[in-house]
Amino acid sequence: MDGVNHAGVDVSALLQAWSQGDVEARDRVMEVVYQELRRRAAAYLRRERAGHTLQPTALVHETYLRLVDQNAAWQNRAQFFGVASQIMRRILVDRARARKTAKRSGQWARVTLDESLVEHQSREIDVLDLDAALTDLATFDARKSQVAELKFFGGLTLEETGHVLGLSVATVEREWKVARAWLYARLKDKGSRRGI
Repeated sequence: MDGVNHAGVDVSALLQAWSQGDVEARDRVMEVVYQELRRRAAAYLRRERAGHTLQPTALVHETYLRLVDQNAAWQNRAQFFGVASQIMRRILVDRARARKTAKRSGQWARVTLDESLVEHQSREIDVLDLDAALTDLATFDARKSQVAELKFFGGLTLEETGHVLGLSVATVEREWKVARAWLYARLKDKGSRRGI
């Protein structure tokens, strides 16, 4: 079942109740999805530069606070994690911009383009360059940009990404391959990557 988590809780039903103003359902959603959000945040933050100060718990809490402010008509678990991915992106980009503005050069947030190398070799890029590239990609192919955003910032699987965007897994996989290749070329030319 799409909306049921590993503990058998129907997250989609809780989200729909939250959409109808049920504050207890909203609080229960956080209890139920907290560990999953934290796992996704930790996976992303492992790709950041050494010595970063943002911890997974802080990223999850800030994301949750922004989610609570959303007056979204929550439909299901996948949509929720899609919105959470977008919020995480904004938080991380805002933090990177603040660091850059503070002129702490060399302390950019970093992510990898090649997931298979995360454990073996760091292939990092500046999160601000990635954000700009995703924005540029969205101007001529919004779907590829959305797929890349959900993969990079939300840690969504191909299946989850497909559910959020209403696409088949095969389509998501194709879009992801093309988006990743385009981003790789764009960021390589930009010169902001290290080890690509």
